[in-house]
Amino acid sequence: MIKIHVDMDKCQHYGQCCFEADDVFALDDDGKLVYQEEASDDRLADLESAVDVCPMQAITITSA
Repeated sequence: MIKIHVDMDKCQHYGQCCFEADDVFALDDDGKLVYQEEASDDRLADLESAVDVCPMQAITITSA
């Protein structure tokens, strides 16, 4: 499993991560980012892309 953390103090809710892994990241009705805290190992490439595209570099992932 991959652990996902978003520093909500850094996150500005641009939603770029949603384009890379829309099953993990989403914007709610208020435009705020919501996300799953874990994902399967086969999602690694998409999660790495989400980390890379975050303009605020608010996302970190680690292997559990």
